[in-house]
Amino acid sequence: MIKMTPKTMAIIYFLIGAMFISVAVQVTGESIWRFPTILLALVATLEFGVGIRMLIIHFKIKSQKKKK
Repeated sequence: MIKMTPKTMAIIYFLIGAMFISVAVQVTGESIWRFPTILLALVATLEFGVGIRMLIIHFKIKSQKKKK
């Protein structure tokens, strides 16, 4: 079984966020201010936020291990 580290999870979240952005760009028609586009952009923002938090956790764990 693959060990899921915060770094791996961050990469996965960034990839999912990029996927949501690409779908939002494709869904955009005449106007960017449509509900599906805004919803997809919001979900992508949340995914990138979780990815950044996972990277912060990764670096905190790394610095804790370095201190020991």
